[in-house]
Amino acid sequence: MSVSVLAHVGLGSNLGDSRATVAQAVQALGGLPGCELLARSADYQSPPWGPVPQPDYINAAVRLRTRLTAPDLLKALLATERAFGRMRPGERWGPRTLDLDLLLHGDTVCDTEHLQIPHPRMGSRAFVLLPLADIDPFLVIPGQGTVASLLARVDATGCRRLD
Repeated sequence: MSVSVLAHVGLGSNLGDSRATVAQAVQALGGLPGCELLARSADYQSPPWGPVPQPDYINAAVRLRTRLTAPDLLKALLATERAFGRMRPGERWGPRTLDLDLLLHGDTVCDTEHLQIPHPRMGSRAFVLLPLADIDPFLVIPGQGTVASLLARVDATGCRRLD
């Protein structure tokens, strides 16, 4: 792909030194071939999602300018997770060293077995929307609305911005 697009990636970690992992992962994302880091949110602490007992997460989001296609960027994100010790398949909604979600890729709307953009559950999760609001509260999620309007409808109890 020679045309660059804006992509948004959600980061999460709840094993080990999660804040350091997220910080190192942000640097790694900015260093991916064909990618430039444009913005980074604050870190947020949030309760785990799902039925598995586990520690709280550290979450963040980044905006990248990328020349990678959405499938190629997803491959790069999965490789980055592996480099940080993430093993797939793991327990669904279980603890992880690093979780990278491709939330948005330009104006791409895609629903395949391996890739869904916009990320299908991002509009209902405060731990995704809070960091995205740091980057751009008026960012439009195709078919859903702006980050700010979605954030106004979700329960952010237990989520807190970290300094």
